[in-house]
Amino acid sequence: MMVEWALNFAFVAVGAALVLCAWRLLRGPEAADRALALDTMYINVVALVILLGIRFGTELFFEAALLIALLGFVSTVALARFLSRGDVIE
Repeated sequence: MMVEWALNFAFVAVGAALVLCAWRLLRGPEAADRALALDTMYINVVALVILLGIRFGTELFFEAALLIALLGFVSTVALARFLSRGDVIE
């Protein structure tokens, strides 16, 4: 009972965080603000997928969360290099 309540609360909290990050992504005054919002969004998506894995009790969601985290990290590094230097590959 308590775990179900905690999972529901976590879903609402992560969903609210995703909405706020999407708002910052659309309204961010600078490119750095948008990059940080995108980075935070993928972290929230990883949290959401992990919560789904806990809810459904399967390990497939945890592997998907790991893949999302790896792709998100690489894309954040590439975006940061592009914003700072103007190119990704030297």
